[in-house]
Amino acid sequence: MRALQQHQGIVAPMDRSNVDTDMIIPKQFLKSIKRTGFGPNLFDELRYLDEGKPDQDCSNRPINPDFVLNQDRYKNASVLLARRNFGCGSSREHAPWALDDFGFRVIIAPSFADIFYNNCFKNGLLPIVLDEEIVEKLFQETYDNEGYQLSVDLETKTVTTPSGESFSFEVDDFRRHCLLNGLDDIGVTLEDADLIREYENQRRQTAPWLFNAAH
Repeated sequence: MRALQQHQGIVAPMDRSNVDTDMIIPKQFLKSIKRTGFGPNLFDELRYLDEGKPDQDCSNRPINPDFVLNQDRYKNASVLLARRNFGCGSSREHAPWALDDFGFRVIIAPSFADIFYNNCFKNGLLPIVLDEEIVEKLFQETYDNEGYQLSVDLETKTVTTPSGESFSFEVDDFRRHCLLNGLDDIGVTLEDADLIREYENQRRQTAPWLFNAAH
């Protein structure tokens, strides 16, 4: 998993509440357990004017010119600004996979669905909760300034605007540690690899029949 300490990127505004995981990545594209390849179908229903099908070449599909991610000013955006209850609906982990594959590293919203919020940290994305008034201010600044960027520092837990205004956010210490060091669940376990091997060696001595039965 990619680590994230600091990040600065162009902001794209997703100006709607209750964006669910089926809107983030529709169900027909959930046919792979690989974490890559989902970016072209991120927000598929909103990005394209036809109904997307698995294995369809997205480069030949008619795009919706009104959708934010299809507008030139938001190309290469890596910070997604959203409204309340982002990521609600089913618990599919493909949702953060698709956001990451598209190029987003940070998502800012007044609130997130719990499972989606947890899945983001497990897949190298940083979901940030800010007060609704602050989020509204950021939306207005994003609309008013083409190429608007935010700087995010996970070390200091701050979001900073181009004018230098800074906002603090809260994040669980364990999740913060994992993202700062690029550790998913497997990576966290492997931090104790020496202790695990020591325990296994001890068990081989005290209960050898358990290991013989496995062969």
